Amino acid sequence: MPGSGDSTVLRMLGSVPLFSSLSERQRKTLAETGKERSYAAGASIVKRGDKGVGFYLVLDGKADVRKDNKSVAALGPGQFFGEMALFDEQPRTADVVAEIPTRCLVLSSWEFWGALSKEPEVLRSLMQEMVRRLRAPVPTLSE
Repeated sequence: MPGSGDSTVLRMLGSVPLFSSLSERQRKTLAETGKERSYAAGASIVKRGDKGVGFYLVLDGKADVRKDNKSVAALGPGQFFGEMALFDEQPRTADVVAEIPTRCLVLSSWEFWGALSKEPEVLRSLMQEMVRRLRAPVPTLSE
C-alpha cells in the first residue's frame, strides 16, 4: 500500500490501544499488510448485522457511527473501529457511513493473523492487552 510505512500511519496505529505496545517494525508490518480503501461521501463502510471481518483505521475524512438511524459517534483521522473483529467474526453492531470522502486502512482478521503468525512476541503482547482490558474495572450505571 503506498504510504503505508509513513510515520503518520505508524503513529495512528500506535495510538490504537490494542497495538500500542507493538514496536515500530511490527506496526509497519500491519500497515503494509492492510489495504487502503476509499469511500465517497454517503457511502456505507460497514453495515449493522454484517459479519465483522476486520479492523478499520480512519486515515482521513469523517465517518458517522449509527445505531437505529441515530448518530452515536463521529470518527476522524486516527480513530478506528472493528478491532474486536480481529478476534471473532461476530456481526457488526452499528452502521458506519462516510460523511465526507473518507480513506481507511482496512486490516482483515486473516491478514492480521497471517502477518503476525511468525512473531510470537506480538501475539503475547496482544494477549496481554486483551487481559488488561478484561481485568479493567467496568463502570456501573451508578457511577
